[in-house]
Amino acid sequence: MTKLSVNINKIATIRNARGGNNPDVIQVALDAEKFGSQGITVHPRPDERHIRYDDVMKLKDVVTTEFNIEGYPDKRFMEIIRLARPAQATLVPDPPHVLTSNTGWDTIAHQEELKDIIAELHEYGTRTSIFINPDKKHFEPAKLTGTDRVELYTEPYASNFHKNKQEAVKPYVEVANIAKELGLGLNAGHDLDLDNLRFLKESIPFLDEVSIGHALICDALYYGLENTIQMYRRQLEMEEE
Repeated sequence: MTKLSVNINKIATIRNARGGNNPDVIQVALDAEKFGSQGITVHPRPDERHIRYDDVMKLKDVVTTEFNIEGYPDKRFMEIIRLARPAQATLVPDPPHVLTSNTGWDTIAHQEELKDIIAELHEYGTRTSIFINPDKKHFEPAKLTGTDRVELYTEPYASNFHKNKQEAVKPYVEVANIAKELGLGLNAGHDLDLDNLRFLKESIPFLDEVSIGHALICDALYYGLENTIQMYRRQLEMEEE
């Protein structure tokens, strides 16, 4: 079964726009779990423009599904993981100033660096995942870092889905099979939505987890959060119906 982890960064963005605590990020996380989310994802950035350090420390005590913390593995991020001890740490190569994650790791150039980081994360009892492009040359080096999983960067798939979905998914299927052969767990995320999620799942049925935030929260404005989470769950469970 492919798990759905809901990224709640955008909930924090709305709260921060007005100050105060509306919407309540912690309560939304709890409600998302109650509504069917199988994980909660956050990406605390240094400028705290959405999820704040304090949010992470509160969430670590109340999330009962899988807590996934994404980020660039600098000293600050590693300290957050040491204190929060999430189920999973997803390593992304974006520096602090970028708007959103927009590429995967060059696991050839950064192999030794990632190896040391992942070893430290494993000392905290945290599963690791590396954000990675659908380029087969990066998968064997990823395996050598010691990571448990890789997360496929799916923005190119989403961008090309409506042009030619077969061509859009083709490189992802190729690298997914490589990851499987190497014994790497497989996650996916970025720009996945109700239009393109089902086809990705059909094409890569052994996906472990997808992390979805922006599109899901946008859909929730129309459908409501509970209904939206169930809609996304159905995209992932359709083969069992």
